[in-house]
Amino acid sequence: MSKKEVAISALSEFLPSGTYQMVEPFLLHYKVHLTITKSRTTVLGDYRNAMPGKSHRISVNGNLNPYAFLITLLHELAHLITFEKFGHRVQSHGNEWKMQFAELLKHFLQSNVFPSDIKLQLSVSLKSPAASSCADDALMRVLRNYDEVKEGHFLVEQIQLGGIFQTKNGRQYRREEQIRKRIKAVEIETGRVYLFSPIYEVIKVS
Repeated sequence: MSKKEVAISALSEFLPSGTYQMVEPFLLHYKVHLTITKSRTTVLGDYRNAMPGKSHRISVNGNLNPYAFLITLLHELAHLITFEKFGHRVQSHGNEWKMQFAELLKHFLQSNVFPSDIKLQLSVSLKSPAASSCADDALMRVLRNYDEVKEGHFLVEQIQLGGIFQTKNGRQYRREEQIRKRIKAVEIETGRVYLFSPIYEVIKVS
């Protein structure tokens, strides 16, 4: 999916049923310039504050499932609202942002738009929201249950010790032991050692 700008009304096809009406007022009130972009490995969404001649800009990966899309959009809206209130005087993912993100999430949790497993994990995550939507491993595992099934694709943590996997760029690795929050892997061709997120999606080779 290439980067594209969409009319706000077209957003409904990316969101869980019944949630567009809940999101629209924020987008209209803050005059958000919304972009649906292609898959990005290290980020699910992005926010850029308004400047003279430019409105607030939010981008969200268009390949996300509806629940992941909504959570990412709320994450970025929390940045926008925090900027409106405090400008650059606070940290990007400081307490002010955490409070705003939690407030937005609670509104949607109370409306029962999320399945029970996502709702439960969000309730846990609210105690300390991750700085990046894709940095909350536990939440990402639950959200992945709602992705389209892709044959042969697994998380790195699902590859057995000594198993071979391939990344999107075609490079192959042998899975080694887990070191704290990362999984060690050796590139087959070069012998170089890399550390992967346990929830990084790869193709199983053997």
